[in-house]
Amino acid sequence: MNDHPKPLASAEPATGATPRARAALLKRLADVVCLPASRINAFERSMTADLLVEMLRDAVTAEREKVARRLANLAEMPGVLVRLLLRDELPVARALLEHSPNLSDADLISCLYNAGHEHRRLIAQRRGVSEVVADALVDMGETVVIEILLKNDLARFSHQGLENIVAASRDNPQLIPLLLKRPELRPSHAYVMFWWSDAEARRTILQRFAVSREILQDAVGDVFPMASAEGWQDPLSRKALQFIERRQRNRAAIAKSPYDSLEAAVAAAQDGMNRETAEEIAYLSGLKPMTGAKIFTDPGGEPLAILCKATGLPRAAVRALWRGLRRPETDASGAPTEALDRVLTVFDTVAVDRAQTVLRYWNWSLSSAMTPALLKAIREGDEAAVDEYSVPQRAAMLALSRDLRR
Repeated sequence: MNDHPKPLASAEPATGATPRARAALLKRLADVVCLPASRINAFERSMTADLLVEMLRDAVTAEREKVARRLANLAEMPGVLVRLLLRDELPVARALLEHSPNLSDADLISCLYNAGHEHRRLIAQRRGVSEVVADALVDMGETVVIEILLKNDLARFSHQGLENIVAASRDNPQLIPLLLKRPELRPSHAYVMFWWSDAEARRTILQRFAVSREILQDAVGDVFPMASAEGWQDPLSRKALQFIERRQRNRAAIAKSPYDSLEAAVAAAQDGMNRETAEEIAYLSGLKPMTGAKIFTDPGGEPLAILCKATGLPRAAVRALWRGLRRPETDASGAPTEALDRVLTVFDTVAVDRAQTVLRYWNWSLSSAMTPALLKAIREGDEAAVDEYSVPQRAAMLALSRDLRR
């Protein structure tokens, strides 16, 4: 009783047959799917979409692409149809990814997880990429896609997503200049990234994020005597006030130190930095040992300038520490080396209060404020064994002593 011919095994028409009927049918079915709600109900649209999907599974690429282009402006595309087309070959998926503004986050995430690299590139270029889609793209770990995403001014990043990119920038330095242009980048991110940035990026970080704490100091000025009257017993307020206060040096450390002052410790280090002297300088400067170790072992040297400026040391202290670390001071012509000149320029151009902000962010980010992703990135940049980091102070001193062993 069924007079219809059996379907062909191949998507291509049989010899001598014309594809006009197929082309016309695909077009009409797509037209029906695109009808407004006033002319077709949801069940009819769904039934037509199911039929269209069955035809598209065996249609040739050019036919599928035509249908995708026809549907690109549809406000509500049936889910089964959009999933099929988004996972299709690039020419087909491109028609939707480049021209359809109405794809849902769920559609895009399904596509990026189940399609190819080029599909993800197109998703990263879309206008208004949401936080959840951006996070999923970042999780795929494709540097080229992340670069495209960072260049997309209309893409939005969550705090965690941006943090994951900051961590990835340790091994992909080309991401750093792009990250520094993003308005979502926070000081805590920038000052962790500082440790593996080049000189130009470091200059940008210091210019953009070395902010004054004057507003905070004015706002909480009366809280300091309150906390002092309570004996600084509340750890939460103590930690916050330590970040805000104007004083950088640890005055209480002088009584326990073998040196009469921070200046005396720096003078002693000038003849050759050792583990004990480095630890004392960090202690007297109000820094944790890990922070001090990162500063003294940093190959660029800019952190030395920040340390000296923040603690009120003179310009000569930068040279003293440079000499104590046995770094070359002059080139063959007798002029200051490019590295030393760059570090001295940092000292000359950054204000004391702003240098203190930087130093305190470092001290903060290398301790309790450090999240797992960023901590992992920092640790992987050090030579110390991972197990040693269970005791941060010991790890810092081990890293420092290795670097100073010459």
